Amino acid sequence: MKTSLYATLHRKIILITLIVSLAPLFILGTTIYQQFAQMYRGKLEEQIQYRARAQAEAVDLFLKERAAILAALADTQTFQELNNDKSLSHLFQVMNLRAGAFVDLGVINNSGQHLAYVGPYDLKGVNYYQEDWFGEVMSKGIYISDVYMGYRQLPHFIIAIKRQEGEHSWILRATIDPDIFGGIVRAAQVGRTGDAFIINGEGFYQTRPRFEGQILSVSNLDPYLFGGRTTLVEKKEPNGRSILYAGSWLKNDKWLLVISQEMAEEMTGLFATRNAMIAILVFGIAAIVFTTIGITRLTVNRLKEADSQMSALNAQLMQSDKLAAIGKMASGVAHEINNPLASILQRTGWIQDLLEKEEFRKSESFEEFRTSVRKIEDHVERARKVVHNMLGYARKMEPRVEDVDVNATLNQTIDILGNFARNNNIVIQTDLAADLPIIAGDQAKLQQVFLNLISNAIDAIGKDGKIAVKSARAGSALQVSVTDSGDGIPEDLQKKVFDPFFTTKESGKGTGLGLWISYNIIEKMGGMISVESKVGQGTTFTVKLPITIPEKK
Repeated sequence: MKTSLYATLHRKIILITLIVSLAPLFILGTTIYQQFAQMYRGKLEEQIQYRARAQAEAVDLFLKERAAILAALADTQTFQELNNDKSLSHLFQVMNLRAGAFVDLGVINNSGQHLAYVGPYDLKGVNYYQEDWFGEVMSKGIYISDVYMGYRQLPHFIIAIKRQEGEHSWILRATIDPDIFGGIVRAAQVGRTGDAFIINGEGFYQTRPRFEGQILSVSNLDPYLFGGRTTLVEKKEPNGRSILYAGSWLKNDKWLLVISQEMAEEMTGLFATRNAMIAILVFGIAAIVFTTIGITRLTVNRLKEADSQMSALNAQLMQSDKLAAIGKMASGVAHEINNPLASILQRTGWIQDLLEKEEFRKSESFEEFRTSVRKIEDHVERARKVVHNMLGYARKMEPRVEDVDVNATLNQTIDILGNFARNNNIVIQTDLAADLPIIAGDQAKLQQVFLNLISNAIDAIGKDGKIAVKSARAGSALQVSVTDSGDGIPEDLQKKVFDPFFTTKESGKGTGLGLWISYNIIEKMGGMISVESKVGQGTTFTVKLPITIPEKK
């Protein structure tokens, strides 16, 4: 039941901690990203609008300069001067030298007749009276045409200036180089997907686009979507790509300069920032999750350990209560047994006195009587010894210094546990050195240590085994070892065997305090206790006590 409780607590702590930790992180990250995305997109829109506006101004300036050159030429030269091919050719060379981008130059009279011409085409003598641009020039005085095919059957556009000399009017017309003009427009292209082109009010291309379409073909844009000076339009292409168009009308309001850019390319920086943010979030989330799990596991394990220690302490208190009750009972039982034993000894003494009389000495059973009396005395003495040992262990005696015979203490302890060992088919073998000196110490406490060690050895074996108890002198110390043939203790647990409440026994069969108490007793006596064990080969506990010679009494 407690295991289920701890598992539920573990899950709840992790869940609540993760919600409290991650919810603000997600909200903050989402908010920051959205605000950054809006700001980033706004900057991109401003940038493409600026490029469209700036490039439209550059194209306007280009056309204005070429129109001004033609107007200055028409204003400074007379019809007679310009109606000379040689003179016109010279002026044409000067125009291209100073400004450039002119393909040809011609003079046309008010009836549409091409009177003088300089250029690569044979247009002298052609009549333009029926052409649309001719009527526009005659009515407006200056005209920049749309791109058209004309007599040369090539896409081109012209700039024409009307000059009035008295009652006589004439036109100075020039064709603009479409490659140079297109290059000026295409200078606004940026990146792999950027494009820049011009369309007229009907949607026909006036310059060649970068990817799809040709000059004079119809574009997929509706010019009327672009109102005002500079307008942004976003379109979704059939292939799923999103294209951003920025359109800026030229000053003649006939042509629309368009700059297009694929949003995916423009948003590359935003996507990189998004990916970096996602990576940071993933790393942060992973760190929070692992830290939360680790700390929660550590906390719950500490709670388990504290609960286990509390349970062990409660068990120890209950055990102490039982031992106290057993001690009182043992004391009463020992007194009750000692009285009849004293009476038996008294009677055996009286019998021995009787046997010394002459009439009993002559009896044929005299030796048998005397042997029987001695056996009675031996058994009574043995019973008294057992009772004395039981009292010595059961009573809570104050520490005291007395003469201690280590071998005798070991023998007494083995006598107490001998019957329990035999019942489990465990043989206790002794190898006690005969030259051990009597030392000063507390026999009851030392007997408690030996009782713990031998009792643990019996528990470690369980059934059918052997315990070897050895004593020897090792320099200035006495050494006692207790070796069992049990399963042994794993190496990682050996350092914990002297910790309080640590036990390798099954739950309910040990308090984990025996070795800890024994360690403290031996330490207070100035000695030390150690353990050596190999799994599958058994365990040896070794007690070393300093040789302290008792004071003479």
